[in-house]
Amino acid sequence: MLVLVINCGSSSVKYNLIESSEERDVCKGMIERIGAVTSIVKHEPVGKKHTKDARAISNHTEALQEILDYLLSPENKIINSPSDIKAVGHRVVHGGEMFKDSVLIDEDVENAIEQAFDLAPLHNPPNLRGIKAAQKNLPDVPHVAVFDTAFHHSLPAEAYLYGIPNRFYRRYKIRKYGFHGTSHYYVSRQYYKQIDKPVEDTKVITCHLGNGASLSAVDGGKSIDTSMGFTPLSGLVMGTRSGDIDPSILFYLVEKEELPLQNLHALLNRHSGLLGLSGYAGDMRDLIEEANNGDRRCQQAIDVFCYKIKQYVGSYIASMNGCDAIVFTAGIGENSSLIRKQSLQNMEYMGIEVDEEKNNNIERGKVQKISADSSKTDVYVIPTNEELVIAIDTAKIALAADQSPWV
Repeated sequence: MLVLVINCGSSSVKYNLIESSEERDVCKGMIERIGAVTSIVKHEPVGKKHTKDARAISNHTEALQEILDYLLSPENKIINSPSDIKAVGHRVVHGGEMFKDSVLIDEDVENAIEQAFDLAPLHNPPNLRGIKAAQKNLPDVPHVAVFDTAFHHSLPAEAYLYGIPNRFYRRYKIRKYGFHGTSHYYVSRQYYKQIDKPVEDTKVITCHLGNGASLSAVDGGKSIDTSMGFTPLSGLVMGTRSGDIDPSILFYLVEKEELPLQNLHALLNRHSGLLGLSGYAGDMRDLIEEANNGDRRCQQAIDVFCYKIKQYVGSYIASMNGCDAIVFTAGIGENSSLIRKQSLQNMEYMGIEVDEEKNNNIERGKVQKISADSSKTDVYVIPTNEELVIAIDTAKIALAADQSPWV
């Protein structure tokens, strides 16, 4: 079943065309700088020539039409007609408390996504624009919303409630939601395939480390805690996000710097994290290169990043009363042997040992165990595939929607 997976940002559209039954990519691409004078258009069909060019794309509807035109073009022959696409899966960042699973999109679902705009102002509005644009271009197929927050709905109250008056939770649903749910779900399930043990008896810590980064404690297949919270700002130090800080710092900065609220928001989300600590870059590859050249602030940024990971790993082992495996994934987690090593350094007393040779010689794109033979806790590198999770969930829901209610 061919499923088109859509991930819309404020000025971008990423897409993957996936054969869900075979778990196989057919084509992927991205359109960036939507609404600018020139947009960047990339298409990467599997086994065929990749293309990249610049043209004017005014809005998300035009972006979706560009994607369809490319897939339908006679020279590419990726699909023969729009009806070859049987369903469209949409990544939606925030589902609030309403959505515990993926769902077939209707007017009520769209209204609920809009009601969550305040919870994810940078993500949900473009997600909804992408849904409406895709519905306009592909009106005759099921559209499914897959939520980043859904996997974390199993968090117990002691993990998701904040120490503020409970009326704010009751009125405004202020609580920990967690994000990167599709990634944490996927890599934990890939880990289960490597072992001969009932899922309900497993305790796994999944580490999604990219420009955005989060950890999750997965006990018996369910997320019981995660580092991101009410928004994706809290938790680990990230590329440009601060992660956890003392809230009083905000009041102090407002007083000392006379910062308006919108500037404070930008400071914590766009100018902090690795970028703010180093004063140089938010990309871990750049920081490692400069640290190797002797830059002290870049080295400090790396040290803080790894220290925070170690703190969360330790706290989640305590929360689960043990740990069978730690899994690294996403851009940094999959590609940086240094970060993996430093994040778990000096944890032998907790039964965690990384084999340096295995860690330094992994094959990209493969599931690999990097823990030492003497380690009581397994350590894995598992490539994530959030798009595949969205495609499979979308296919399942779309097929169910097509069935007679009397079956």
